[in-house]
Amino acid sequence: MKKCSALILALLMALSLAACGGGGDGGAASDAAQDSGGGSVKITIFNSKSEIQSQFEEMAAEYSKATGVGVEVYFSSDTVAAHMATRYASNDPYTLAMVDAKDVYSLGAEHAIDMSGEDWVANTQYAVSVGDQVMGFPVCVEARGVMYNADAIEAITGTPFVPSDYATLDAFKGLLETLVAGGMEAPVGIMKEDWSLAGHFLAETYEEQPDVFAYVDGLYAGTSTVADNEKFNSLMDFFDVMKQYNYAAASPIAAEREVSEQKLAEGEIAFMFGGNWDWSMINAYDYSEHLGMMPVPQNLDDGDNQKLVGGGSKFFFIDSSEYTSDEQRQAAKDFLNWLVFNEDGNKFLTEDCALVPAFSNIAAENLDPLGASVKAYADAGNLIDNYNYLPDDHYSMMGAEMQKYLAGQEDRAALAAAIEQYWASTTPVAR
Repeated sequence: MKKCSALILALLMALSLAACGGGGDGGAASDAAQDSGGGSVKITIFNSKSEIQSQFEEMAAEYSKATGVGVEVYFSSDTVAAHMATRYASNDPYTLAMVDAKDVYSLGAEHAIDMSGEDWVANTQYAVSVGDQVMGFPVCVEARGVMYNADAIEAITGTPFVPSDYATLDAFKGLLETLVAGGMEAPVGIMKEDWSLAGHFLAETYEEQPDVFAYVDGLYAGTSTVADNEKFNSLMDFFDVMKQYNYAAASPIAAEREVSEQKLAEGEIAFMFGGNWDWSMINAYDYSEHLGMMPVPQNLDDGDNQKLVGGGSKFFFIDSSEYTSDEQRQAAKDFLNWLVFNEDGNKFLTEDCALVPAFSNIAAENLDPLGASVKAYADAGNLIDNYNYLPDDHYSMMGAEMQKYLAGQEDRAALAAAIEQYWASTTPVAR
């Protein structure tokens, strides 16, 4: 990576006073950390995106050399909420923490500073506000849908692959049958992870409701039903088709994500539900040239089969506690401005981390194929908003139910009943 070129920023950092607090060894909950070295000011950064940890570590070292700011980058495999709770309990907060939107809403009032006056606020529509204060800096735009390998598809069909031709489930299933007949024995992969099954796919059955807040409120109250819900059944019909053509259908819970990503990258399979974050794994393999993302095919005519689900994803907030000094907070603000306004900061986001930028001033000509797909849908206004208020245990509890369904250990009626029972027995998340 090139060294940062922000001379003014470097001068500001050099003038900063030595700071105390922050730092720390991260405790048992911290799985990985990278210390960039010494400096008059040291800041800690929590990165909750495992796929870009190595990039963050490299950036931290270069940033420290250019600015004199010591940077420690941490990653934890714990859930974000649990890990942050551990840090707060030990009076050792991060200077900058990358969390989900729901965590900004739940933690911001007590733990985050107001960034409303920062220059970058005017350059994004994805910042998270708590009350009238901007507390969440959007790291990127992410979206999910069906990832595809056009080269693998066209090698069998002999015609250009046009995703919109397969917007209906009937058309999509017909294509899968064509691929099987042409020699691709099983054209689909399904990730077994609970964050994919529950946090992404099942969540889409909420997000695509005509009024997601009314629907979820009804789930809490026990008045919204799932088994007869049109959107739930439409999306589960798609999931059933994916199950039918899954390369790991005989043992779906044993399928490893890395294997599935490789099969898609190299064209052994043609489709897999996922998001543009998957590129960080796909690009490790001998991937085909023409990959992309498309909406989930459905037979409904509500237009959702022309949109991805997504928006701002992962948000930095700056710690407001006595354990972080004003000098550290200023260094954290300077780092965020570097990401938005410095050429090397832009490159770190869009090229090194392959993230779709959440800021209008950041050019993104070199995005990967999945990121380019997401940007095209976002620019056209074809993103369905994420629902940012899932309970913390939704991934694990509903992920286990979705895994049962994927493995054929539970039918759709039992899954629907489990979803209803979960929400009716869960404390509502404030919003």
